[in-house]
Amino acid sequence: MSRVISAALHGVQGQAIEVEVRISAQLPRIDIVGLAETTVRESSARVRAAITSTGLRFPGQRVTVNLAPAGLRKCGAGLDLPIAIAILAEAGNLEAEDLLHLGLIGELALDGRLRPVRGALALTLAARQAGCQRMILPTANAAEAALAPSIQIYQADTLQEVIAFLLSGDPLQQVSPTPPLDCNEAIPDLLDVRGQEEAKRALTIAAAGGHALLLQGPPGTGKSMLAKRLPGLVPFLDEQEALEVTRIHSAANQLQDREPALITRRPFRAPHQTTSAAGLFGGGTPPRPGEVSLAHRGVLFLDELPEFQGRVLEQMRQVLEDRQILLSRANYHCRFPAHFQLIAAANPCPCGWYQSGSRDCRCDDGVIAKYQSRVSGPLLDRIDLRVRVQPLEWNSLDAPPSGPSSAQLRAQVQVARQWQSRRLVKLTGRTNSEIPDKVIDDLVDATPDARTLLGRAVDRLHLSARGARRTLRTARSIADLNAEQRVGPEAISEALHYRPEVEN
Repeated sequence: MSRVISAALHGVQGQAIEVEVRISAQLPRIDIVGLAETTVRESSARVRAAITSTGLRFPGQRVTVNLAPAGLRKCGAGLDLPIAIAILAEAGNLEAEDLLHLGLIGELALDGRLRPVRGALALTLAARQAGCQRMILPTANAAEAALAPSIQIYQADTLQEVIAFLLSGDPLQQVSPTPPLDCNEAIPDLLDVRGQEEAKRALTIAAAGGHALLLQGPPGTGKSMLAKRLPGLVPFLDEQEALEVTRIHSAANQLQDREPALITRRPFRAPHQTTSAAGLFGGGTPPRPGEVSLAHRGVLFLDELPEFQGRVLEQMRQVLEDRQILLSRANYHCRFPAHFQLIAAANPCPCGWYQSGSRDCRCDDGVIAKYQSRVSGPLLDRIDLRVRVQPLEWNSLDAPPSGPSSAQLRAQVQVARQWQSRRLVKLTGRTNSEIPDKVIDDLVDATPDARTLLGRAVDRLHLSARGARRTLRTARSIADLNAEQRVGPEAISEALHYRPEVEN
């Protein structure tokens, strides 16, 4: 029996697959077992035609292919190449020793050409974890797979080239990883936004602590401009985060339109209001990541928040708490990471001019109340910062740019996050928004006067328990930006200013 290591995609994770082949003296037939989906079962026809195209003889006996582990559902055509090589090794055309610590991934055309597969980086990482030291992939996937560290990547165009490499050592081109792209290129600068100092301050606090932010105001006041500049205030991805984000985008087939390189700039995703629940949270067969997973370690911008489907918005509540998506269907279970920072924008009413002070609102009270109720109280309770963005006068719009740039604010945010990293070093979280409830009093370290002020706000403004804890986390971010060791009344007062209950 011959064995070859490969991998299959399960959500955004790669799963190492051991391809086992045995040839027995029975009627000619090929059986593929191991919970294979239709695409994998159909590989028997592709593999037979591809092997024949190389001039080698396909075995004329019973060929049994087992894909282990048997309990994991396999999908995709990436197992074509390892199945073909395992069959040739079992038939005596290849030496089994040449396949040790070698991973194989690729779809086969009928004439033996290798076609690219989805999720090459995730598959390569899974094969490396299974002990592979070398990988052979289609040329179109090689640069992406080379982003995986500590493994040699070779590219091939045909099955014939792979066979020649294994038989006689004919060289295959080894691929080196592409250097990361310049993170500073084309990042929108907060300096471009005139006025709106309160919103800029809230944006900086949100960047410092990873807090959710809602911008509410009339059309044309700069809500979208502010939101698009949030990624420029946040530190760039470190090496581990970059590999994690790139793997997710690889599994979603999002790297084909760009040079395969590690994504070091934090993602910014802005799905349309008509996006379905599956498009936002992931799903399908085979399961693919949604927008919340593509925004992992980055920013998810929901413009015109009340226009999203109510059912979709309510599902967002659990995602903001768990920071992951657990999909359970009849034929699969998988987990999608969804550790993103939410920023949303909304008009105050359908016409957009309610309480704007510049135009008369055409909506009656019932319409306004119905529009604002589309965003439920429990969802608003999970948004730490809420800012009203008002129209600017011409003098402010015509004034030259003022205030710190995105790069200057990013340096301040970087210092604040370094404080948070040292504070959360023994915990799983990285920002103040992730401080666990059980240690929130110790890590926030609020003064007695600050806790007294928060207590009065809870009693008079009827803040929920969740709202009080989130106020503490926001105040901790404000204190970090101000380089304060303890959270004082000023930080609590500013954090309360951004709570939705206070504004209402």
